[in-house]
Amino acid sequence: MSRIAETFARLRSEGRIALMPYLTVGFPERESTLELVPALEAAGASLFELGVPFSDPLADGTTIQRATQRALEHGVTMADCLATVAELRARKVAAPLLLMGYYNPLLRYGLERACADLAAAGGDGWIIPDLPLEEAADLRQIAAAHQLDLIMFIAPTTPPARIAQIVTHASGFIYIVSLTGVTGARQALAGNLADLIATVRQQTDLPLVVGFGISQPAHVADVARIADGAIVGSALIDRLERLPPAERVTGAAAYVRELLSAVE
Repeated sequence: MSRIAETFARLRSEGRIALMPYLTVGFPERESTLELVPALEAAGASLFELGVPFSDPLADGTTIQRATQRALEHGVTMADCLATVAELRARKVAAPLLLMGYYNPLLRYGLERACADLAAAGGDGWIIPDLPLEEAADLRQIAAAHQLDLIMFIAPTTPPARIAQIVTHASGFIYIVSLTGVTGARQALAGNLADLIATVRQQTDLPLVVGFGISQPAHVADVARIADGAIVGSALIDRLERLPPAERVTGAAAYVRELLSAVE
């Protein structure tokens, strides 16, 4: 059983939702991820989505765009992101670690090389938002050969026939995009989210994890009633931007505990 499957099985047996923070590798400072991930895991985070900086993050709003740009200014590369995963494992982080990035840097690095290096580092999979199902076969097959999951997306605009295709090829968990648009904290979740999740539930037993817009404990509580996990990204990046440098790690950990307070 993969680390991702073990995590969701354990949480399900405990009646708990998975909280999955998103962090851009190299933000706010070049080595920040190495300090933040262990602290957020200790605060209750169950999995991590680690962003690979890219100059054209088309699925992301202004908050993550700023974080990505800052990481690029710090010189963070794909190789640095892979090294970060390895160092987090060396620091005894046990939670699943997935690299989220766009296809160009991955393709340039080399699919086989990237998957081999991520597996060797102790990573668990890829989240590639600009890689459609029709073009994902090569990466999916190479990732599977290295026991890595390629996470698939389902959005409110995904037609039923396409949902059926996606779940056939999905592994690890399915990323449920909660709204139309780019990433960014929202005041309320989409009203049709429960219907979308119910539709997907009918076709797969994989965990369903909701992302885009989650920013408040009430959002996590709402997601916990209908799905298996919640991803918090832009709201966490916003928090890190506002915190004084000396308070970033403790402040981010406090935010994770706050988000989970409504369900624990």
